[in-house]
Amino acid sequence: MRIDDRGSRIAQAAAILSIIVLFFAPCVAQERARIGWAAMTASHMPLWVAQEKGLLAKHGLVPELIFFGAGPTALQALVAGDLDVVLTSAPNVVNPRFGGADTVMILSIIPTFIDHIISAPNITSPEQLKGKIGGVNRQGTVSEMGLRLALRRLGVDPEKDTKIVSSGGNPERLAAISKGIVHFTIMNEPFLMEAERLGFRDLVNIATLKIPLQWNGVVTREATVKARRPMLTRVARALTEAIHSIKVDKEGTKAAIGKYSRLTDPDGLERTYKKFASVLLETPYPDPAGIKTLLDDMAPKNPKAAAADPRSFVDQSFVQEMEASGFIKQLYKK
Repeated sequence: MRIDDRGSRIAQAAAILSIIVLFFAPCVAQERARIGWAAMTASHMPLWVAQEKGLLAKHGLVPELIFFGAGPTALQALVAGDLDVVLTSAPNVVNPRFGGADTVMILSIIPTFIDHIISAPNITSPEQLKGKIGGVNRQGTVSEMGLRLALRRLGVDPEKDTKIVSSGGNPERLAAISKGIVHFTIMNEPFLMEAERLGFRDLVNIATLKIPLQWNGVVTREATVKARRPMLTRVARALTEAIHSIKVDKEGTKAAIGKYSRLTDPDGLERTYKKFASVLLETPYPDPAGIKTLLDDMAPKNPKAAAADPRSFVDQSFVQEMEASGFIKQLYKK
């Protein structure tokens, strides 16, 4: 009799606990996350897919996605406390930190340059870029840095041999080269395909130059890491799961690309998917080597860059925790 009573009490307690968990879990689990993304490029695919497939909500977030035309503007909002995280590039981690901000990258999205140098049809070699005008998004953005680094690798001094001007995002740069305002620019899919259709030359695939750089990643503040680490852990998990989804669900990913980029052309969607999905990392560590490229580029003119440790700009603990817990392994069932 005593055993039966005890079992009954345990069962009743378990039932009551289940009801309490079900009642309170939605209130406890959901946490607001203000997430910025900068520039209209498919490098933001993981965020788009995470939103469209409900992965942010699955991991207990109430997301507010905010678009910015360029990384520096988004970083201003982050430093001001108007955002919790931003998907942006290495320059937008390093430059604010040199100015006294506590910016840090916690997740890698795109670990290298995947843009192409597009030129007017009469420019047939990198050597012919000398004396010409090149267009980038803005000074200080990853497009500006990528173009300068690529030109140097190609034997063209961007400061002495060319003039680099701010022309806006990919659509604006395509318009600038179409009007002859610039003679060459840097862009990626799906705008690369459109440039080719308009008769412009795909002069250089920068990816073939193998320049390491955190071209896109998840950036936050060290203060946010200390104050809201559980929220950031959820963001990291949602985006890492989105990367897995991108790799296994091409059609769903292409639908997300089409929605956010307003691209409808089937060939353009296919090319964009292949270009970006191929470089996403299963285990998305923010690599200090991708910061070092930028620091080395800045060092001749900036003593802070020359003395800086690239490891101080990244926090690998979020990916380490996902890896140690088996979260990533479970996604890929390894």
